[in-house]
Amino acid sequence: MKYIIMCGGKYGAFPKQLNRILGEQIIERTIRLLKAYGITDIAISTTNNFFDGIAKKNKVDILRHDNDFIYGKNTHSWLKAFYPMKKPVCYIFGDVYFSEDAIRKIVKTETNSIQFFASAPPFHEKYTKIWAEPFAFKVQDPELFFRKIEECHKYDLEGRFHREAVSWELWQVIKGGPLDVIDYTNYVAINDYTCDIDDDVEALMFERRVFGV
Repeated sequence: MKYIIMCGGKYGAFPKQLNRILGEQIIERTIRLLKAYGITDIAISTTNNFFDGIAKKNKVDILRHDNDFIYGKNTHSWLKAFYPMKKPVCYIFGDVYFSEDAIRKIVKTETNSIQFFASAPPFHEKYTKIWAEPFAFKVQDPELFFRKIEECHKYDLEGRFHREAVSWELWQVIKGGPLDVIDYTNYVAINDYTCDIDDDVEALMFERRVFGV
C-alpha cells in the first residue's frame, strides 16, 4: 500500500506542513514515523515545489497534483485534494503532528474497503483543539472511494450540507449516514495529542501544552 502525505493546495508563502515542533518539521516527522513502522512506499502529493528538497532528503516520491484549494476560503475544491489512485492507498494529512501510537494505529489497522482516522470526543487532556480533527483515510477500494468523492461533491454543490464539504462530510457519504449530522463514533478514533497545526503560533502553543516547553 502506498502512503501519500497530502500537501496540496495554496497556503500562502509558508505551507503549514513545514511548521516545526521541537525543531522538527511536521512532514519530516510523519515520514520518519512511517518508516519506523516499516512503510517504504511513501510519497508527497503537492501543487508546488516547497517539498522537493524534503522529498529528496528523505528519499520519498513527489506526486504533482492539480488542486486549486485555497486554505481559509470556501472554494468547493477540498474534495480534489486526494491524488487519484487505482491501487490501495493511505492518505495522510500533511499538517498533522502525529504521536507514534497514532501512526502505529493507522499502519496496523486493516480494512477491506475504506477506513477513516480522526480525533473524537471526549478529548485527551493534551489535545489542543476544541473540535475533532481528521487525520487519514485508508483505502483498499479506490474505485469506491473516488465514486463517493464525486457523490459528495455533487451534494456539496447542491447545498445539501450545512457547510462546505470536507473530510467529515465525505465520511458521512462513504458510510451512508445523514448529510446534516457528523458522527464522532463510527471511525477509528485517535485520542491523544495528535492534532493538526495551522501556523507557527499554534505550533508554539502545541509545544507548551504537550511538551511543556
